Amino acid sequence: MKHTVTLIPGDGIGPEVARAAIQVIEAAGIEVEWETYLAGAEAFAKVGKYIPDELMESIRRNRVALKGPISTPVGQGFASINVALRKALNLYANLRPIRNLPGVKCRYEGVDFVVVRENTEDLYSGLEHTVVPGVVESL
Repeated sequence: MKHTVTLIPGDGIGPEVARAAIQVIEAAGIEVEWETYLAGAEAFAKVGKYIPDELMESIRRNRVALKGPISTPVGQGFASINVALRKALNLYANLRPIRNLPGVKCRYEGVDFVVVRENTEDLYSGLEHTVVPGVVESL
């Protein structure tokens, strides 16, 4: 069975990380057709939007995406692409399973749990406003 997945290579080390992830997926024998889209500063330079409509349509249609790291330049006039995607797609939780690897010695044996990290509130809420010219508050 062939799967269609939206690919956002990212920038900086993003494309390298995405290529490595694709190699792992291919080595596992999973057949994937990739729909590749840019996001962030590169996308803005090419199409005038940090998160192009076509990218969002692809993610919603495919219901799965692989995203490499995307930088958020400080003071460059746009919010984190990661936070924007989480909000637009209502990605409330980030699940991080943790288990011991067979054959790898570690301090604690039998580790098997999942950390659920909230993605849209608190530090990720992105509530910011100008208090007075030159003073910005982030909640």
